[in-house]
Amino acid sequence: MSTPAPFNDPVKQELAALGEQVDRLLDAVRRLGEENRSLRHSQEQLASERAGLMARNEQARSRVEAMIQRLKALENNG
Repeated sequence: MSTPAPFNDPVKQELAALGEQVDRLLDAVRRLGEENRSLRHSQEQLASERAGLMARNEQARSRVEAMIQRLKALENNG
């Protein structure tokens, strides 16, 4: 029967530690990928909401300007 080489156990330990580190890194990559997708989705929603708000703001501005023009016309005719 042969006994294990003295370097065998430390090598196995190091490989096990590296394997655990790789697993942790893979988990981090997956988590960051999910977070990235979520953030991109949120960004798209916010951009869409912003565009809608800007359009509503422009409509309100146009209505106010039209009211001002009507008031000036009434003032000049009165």
